Amino acid sequence: MVRQPYNLAMKRVAHAACPHDCPDACGVLITIEDGRATKIQGDPAHPVTRGFLCAKVAKYLDRVYSPDRVFYPMRRVAPKGPCGADIPVRAAFEQITWDEALNEITQKFKSIIADHGPESILPYSYGGTLGALNGASMDRRFFHRLGASQLERSICSSAGEEGIKSVLGVKLGTEPEQFAHSRYIIAWGSNIHGNNVHLWPFIEEARRKGAKLVVIDPYRTRTAKCADWYLPINPGTDTALALGLMHVIINENLYDADYIARYTVGFEDLKARVQEYPPERASGWAGIAADDIRKLAREYATQRPSVIRVNYGIQRSERGGMAMRAVTMLPCLTGSWKEVGGGLQLSLSGAFGLNKAALEMPELMQKALGRPARTVNMVQLGSVLNTLSNPPVKGLFVYNSNPAAVCPNHNDVIRGLKRTDLFTVVHEQFFTDTTDYADIVLPATTFFEHKDLQAAYGHYYLQISDQAMEPRGECRSNVEVFRALAERMGFDDACFRESVDSMIDRALDSPNPWLKGITRERLEHENHIRLSFSTSDGGTGALARPGEQSSAENKAPFLPFAQGNFPTSSGKAEFYSETLNRQGLDPVVAFTPPEESRYGEGAAGFPLELLARKADNHLNSSFANVPSVRELEPMLGQLEMHAADAEPRGIRDGDRVRAFNPRGEIVLEARVNGSVPTGVVAARLDWARFGPGSRNINVLTSEKLTDMGNAATFYSVCVEVELFRA
Repeated sequence: MVRQPYNLAMKRVAHAACPHDCPDACGVLITIEDGRATKIQGDPAHPVTRGFLCAKVAKYLDRVYSPDRVFYPMRRVAPKGPCGADIPVRAAFEQITWDEALNEITQKFKSIIADHGPESILPYSYGGTLGALNGASMDRRFFHRLGASQLERSICSSAGEEGIKSVLGVKLGTEPEQFAHSRYIIAWGSNIHGNNVHLWPFIEEARRKGAKLVVIDPYRTRTAKCADWYLPINPGTDTALALGLMHVIINENLYDADYIARYTVGFEDLKARVQEYPPERASGWAGIAADDIRKLAREYATQRPSVIRVNYGIQRSERGGMAMRAVTMLPCLTGSWKEVGGGLQLSLSGAFGLNKAALEMPELMQKALGRPARTVNMVQLGSVLNTLSNPPVKGLFVYNSNPAAVCPNHNDVIRGLKRTDLFTVVHEQFFTDTTDYADIVLPATTFFEHKDLQAAYGHYYLQISDQAMEPRGECRSNVEVFRALAERMGFDDACFRESVDSMIDRALDSPNPWLKGITRERLEHENHIRLSFSTSDGGTGALARPGEQSSAENKAPFLPFAQGNFPTSSGKAEFYSETLNRQGLDPVVAFTPPEESRYGEGAAGFPLELLARKADNHLNSSFANVPSVRELEPMLGQLEMHAADAEPRGIRDGDRVRAFNPRGEIVLEARVNGSVPTGVVAARLDWARFGPGSRNINVLTSEKLTDMGNAATFYSVCVEVELFRA
């Protein structure tokens, strides 16, 4: 596709890529007429996303043209906190110019640094955009050069990532196209139909050819309702189930002895360990019948090719890293990595290998401090804002995130954000829960309004996302905001003047062989390009030489571990990990119940396990404020319960109930609908401002970190529920 000249007076179609926190990274076509976007549709040429969009992005024009967007820099003129129900949010702010905003921010930052040092300033960002530039480039350069505290960005996926890498050494897996060739598909903690919708057609193709879909999940998701076999599991017990499956596979000689001998280490250690987990014992924890565990193990090991789509749900418990490690061992036992349509998928992002160091330039920290800056964990923002010292956090810059909604331990987060001595800047598209506590709000672009480079974690295609239209109002991209702040701070480093195109070129200038031949110019011409896998990388046939064929013609399946090639310290898949042993973790795999669970001591007096679920049609808190998207989420503000838990408490469907634990409480509407097993309740994440008392479900979640990766434990939460009495 050849780009048309950028002319506001003509009708044209721009190619973009959805940058929101979803594995699919859809190819998008945006129709522009007289400078205005009039249509959004999926790119039918994209081999994975195939021309259709999820329900929320299909309504993206409602987001771009929402009257609620922030269009100009704003300064707070009212006390921090939510406005009253009858007071517009904008009434808490006055419009100022960009010059005024930038001057105020830099003057305040310089004052904070003079009084407390640069580490008293904290950036806070995560997955509001996954674009390579607007996600992590000029912002990182700025805060490195400033000498600010560094943020450990681990709220979502790091436990699972560390778990899979402890076995495989890298985040790679089965490409989505291969699911069409699978005969046995397990969706483990993965609501494919709700949040990975472009994988679904490949699964349906496989099912039409006779494949079986099994869903393992404590919640009856959209995907579970479509499954051939649904197995509800107790929260936080995935490791026990995986060990029970491995007990059957090993003891019944259903494993691939040749693959194990060639490409794995530690099998004898694993064989000894699984003897401790017969199906009867695993059943007692997981809540799945022992006969079903045997049946699942036998079918998975013998109906080939078999594949597991595992998602981040299983790693949001206290032992989430070990859970992911256990599940990752299964295809290494059966040797299903050898087969087209076999293996496992969590995240494929390890394949892209963009030159992040060139984008982020961590060496600038040395110039600012002469040493690395301290690092604070984003999960523990409540504690950081309220108790951290030497120095305390005095300046907070939030972008690509909405911590007043998504952070655990919500009450402490809000208490910290309310501090009058905390100077907070928020760069946002809308007035969010977090802007309720901002001193300065800066207007941000949508992906329609800036150019970026887009990788994926659910497929192997790299894309350019073109700027389709001029920014609305005075909105600026992350790149441009931090470029301007660097200039105001007096940073004269050449990197702060680098153009967007040059930064994309830098990102692609990487030693990763799978980027060979992929240039910005090719991406601008072809829109999407599959990574340059070769036969030696595990492809089953020769791929085109760079530039010879379009990416759409490069169809050879990628089998990353068909012949081993595990980038671990041993060079093999590690059933035994010396690295984990040195970290004080079990070097093989073992199940320890979460402390805050039905099996743990941390749940005394709070017998119900809470699933603080993501809404199906939001992305964390993104899209939650768009009316046309909210209409797709009828379960917001509800607490789903099993009848066996509701009846003894005198709770009926539709009653107002109080869910509480030592961290907080929230009033919701009971929905007794069979969506959760006994002992489990579920509620969906929403913006706090839409909840009673400006609270959301995170008033009940904790800052406790996972066993690996220092991630959040959103699903290791215990509560009690009672009828609400006003």
